[in-house]
Amino acid sequence: MVTVFALPVLLLLLTSVRGEEGFTLNGYVRLLGDPYYLNVIGRSLWLGLMTTLGAALLGYPAAFALARARGYWQVVLFALVFLPMTVSVIVKSFGWAIMLRRDGIVNWALLAAGWIDRPLRLLFTEGTLYVGMINVFLPFMALPIYSGVRMMDSRLPEAAATLGAGPMFRFLHVILPLSLPGLVAGGTLVFSLAVAAYVTPQLLIGERYMTMSMVMAKAFLNLRDWQLGAAMAAVLLAVAVVVVVGAAVLQRRLARR
Repeated sequence: MVTVFALPVLLLLLTSVRGEEGFTLNGYVRLLGDPYYLNVIGRSLWLGLMTTLGAALLGYPAAFALARARGYWQVVLFALVFLPMTVSVIVKSFGWAIMLRRDGIVNWALLAAGWIDRPLRLLFTEGTLYVGMINVFLPFMALPIYSGVRMMDSRLPEAAATLGAGPMFRFLHVILPLSLPGLVAGGTLVFSLAVAAYVTPQLLIGERYMTMSMVMAKAFLNLRDWQLGAAMAAVLLAVAVVVVVGAAVLQRRLARR
């Protein structure tokens, strides 16, 4: 871990404060003092938040379906969750790009149904980006929630029902609190991955929606501005650390409750 993780991170942090004249914070000054880069950071955080919310809305019921399915149906549902994880992110993102282009299957289906008169511009929009991101990271939300649901005592909601609790009361006061640790774990994982995503935004919307990872790649590969790229990487690392530590504290509090 020291060799393959800690040492590269340390070298990256040193690069962020090292310039031609020696120690300098010029990279952070340029990064945090420029409205463009601040907008990129805010846009990346928003993308991570929207991806996490969308994945939670879809992954939460999917996790319960996985936990309650039996026999053949459980095998089928697990296959639907696991098989997309075996496919490269590049392949899935290219698949969305092919489906949503002007001559793609989505526009073809809408035209064939008579719902539109001419192809819609679906690719290179924020809506398409959110759909693609949620699709890519949905399994990382569903599986932690599923693990939490599997540990839940199924007799507790039944006991609440026998005491007169209605469906909504049982969900808000019994099921949701017991499943929150899995939801927090899944949300932490999805948010951290979505904020740092590079391939999917690059393929589905391009440089019209610059993210922190895209700025890093451009700084390192095109501009050869190592300090700026390393400073952006340090900011991304700080965001990940805050999210992980915050989630750990929240899970400990939930466990005590």
